[in-house]
Amino acid sequence: MPEPSTSPTALPGETVDSLDGCSPAQLRQVARNAEDFATYRDKGSAETAAEPKVDNRPDEAPAKATITVKEINNRYYYWQWQDGEHVSSAYKGPVNPGD
Repeated sequence: MPEPSTSPTALPGETVDSLDGCSPAQLRQVARNAEDFATYRDKGSAETAAEPKVDNRPDEAPAKATITVKEINNRYYYWQWQDGEHVSSAYKGPVNPGD
Protein backbone atom coordinates (compact mmCIF):
# COMPACT_ATOMS: atom_id res chain seq x y z
CA MET A 1 0.00 0.00 0.00
CA PRO A 2 1.50 3.39 -0.97
CA GLU A 3 2.12 6.01 1.71
CA PRO A 4 -0.06 9.16 1.76
CA SER A 5 1.30 12.08 -0.26
CA THR A 6 1.31 14.32 2.79
CA SER A 7 1.61 13.47 6.44
CA PRO A 8 -1.27 14.75 8.62
CA THR A 9 1.10 16.14 11.26
CA ALA A 10 -1.19 19.07 12.04
CA LEU A 11 -3.96 16.75 13.21
CA PRO A 12 -4.26 15.36 16.74
CA GLY A 13 -3.00 11.78 17.05
CA GLU A 14 -6.42 10.37 17.93
CA THR A 15 -7.87 11.90 14.75
CA VAL A 16 -5.13 10.34 12.62
CA ASP A 17 -5.70 6.98 14.34
CA SER A 18 -9.45 7.19 13.64
CA LEU A 19 -8.92 8.10 9.99
CA ASP A 20 -6.40 5.29 9.56
CA GLY A 21 -9.21 2.74 9.94
CA CYS A 22 -11.47 4.37 7.32
CA SER A 23 -12.10 3.14 3.81
CA PRO A 24 -11.35 5.43 0.83
CA ALA A 25 -15.09 6.16 0.49
CA GLN A 26 -15.33 7.08 4.18
CA LEU A 27 -12.25 9.32 3.90
CA ARG A 28 -13.80 11.14 0.94
CA GLN A 29 -17.00 11.66 2.96
CA VAL A 30 -14.97 12.93 5.93
CA ALA A 31 -13.19 15.36 3.60
CA ARG A 32 -16.52 16.71 2.24
CA ASN A 33 -17.98 17.02 5.73
CA ALA A 34 -14.84 18.70 7.06
CA GLU A 35 -14.88 21.24 4.22
CA ASP A 36 -18.56 22.04 4.83
CA PHE A 37 -17.94 22.36 8.56
CA ALA A 38 -14.93 24.64 8.00
CA THR A 39 -17.06 26.89 5.76
CA TYR A 40 -19.76 26.98 8.44
CA ARG A 41 -17.19 27.89 11.11
CA ASP A 42 -15.66 30.60 8.89
CA LYS A 43 -19.10 32.13 8.32
CA GLY A 44 -19.89 32.06 12.05
CA SER A 45 -16.61 33.77 12.97
CA ALA A 46 -17.13 36.46 10.35
CA GLU A 47 -20.65 37.18 11.64
CA THR A 48 -19.45 37.30 15.23
CA ALA A 49 -16.60 39.66 14.34
CA ALA A 50 -18.85 41.88 12.21
CA GLU A 51 -21.57 42.20 14.85
CA PRO A 52 -20.07 42.45 18.32
CA LYS A 53 -22.61 42.06 21.09
CA VAL A 54 -23.08 45.36 22.87
CA ASP A 55 -25.64 45.41 25.66
CA ASN A 56 -24.39 48.35 27.76
CA ARG A 57 -24.58 46.16 30.85
CA PRO A 58 -23.16 48.02 33.86
CA ASP A 59 -20.01 46.58 35.44
CA GLU A 60 -21.86 45.46 38.57
CA ALA A 61 -24.51 43.53 36.60
CA PRO A 62 -23.60 39.85 36.02
CA ALA A 63 -24.07 38.13 32.66
CA LYS A 64 -27.32 36.57 33.89
CA ALA A 65 -28.93 40.01 34.48
CA THR A 66 -32.19 40.60 32.64
CA ILE A 67 -33.90 43.78 31.48
CA THR A 68 -37.15 44.78 33.14
CA VAL A 69 -39.49 47.73 32.62
CA LYS A 70 -40.51 49.94 35.52
CA GLU A 71 -43.06 52.72 35.34
CA ILE A 72 -42.37 55.86 37.36
CA ASN A 73 -44.30 58.63 35.54
CA ASN A 74 -42.76 57.17 32.35
CA ARG A 75 -41.53 53.70 31.40
CA TYR A 76 -37.84 52.91 31.95
CA TYR A 77 -35.60 49.92 31.36
CA TYR A 78 -33.59 48.57 34.28
CA TRP A 79 -31.04 45.78 34.49
CA GLN A 80 -32.11 43.41 37.24
CA TRP A 81 -30.34 40.45 38.85
CA GLN A 82 -30.39 38.29 41.95
CA ASP A 83 -27.67 39.20 44.46
CA GLY A 84 -27.90 36.54 47.16
CA GLU A 85 -31.38 36.96 48.61
CA HIS A 86 -31.54 40.57 47.39
CA VAL A 87 -32.67 41.72 43.93
CA SER A 88 -30.40 44.43 42.55
CA SER A 89 -31.11 46.73 39.64
CA ALA A 90 -29.40 49.43 37.59
CA TYR A 91 -30.94 52.05 35.29
CA LYS A 92 -30.57 51.36 31.54
CA GLY A 93 -32.68 54.06 29.86
CA PRO A 94 -36.17 55.14 28.85
CA VAL A 95 -38.43 52.73 26.93
CA ASN A 96 -39.11 55.53 24.46
CA PRO A 97 -35.83 57.45 23.90
CA GLY A 98 -37.69 60.75 23.63
CA ASP A 99 -38.98 60.45 27.22
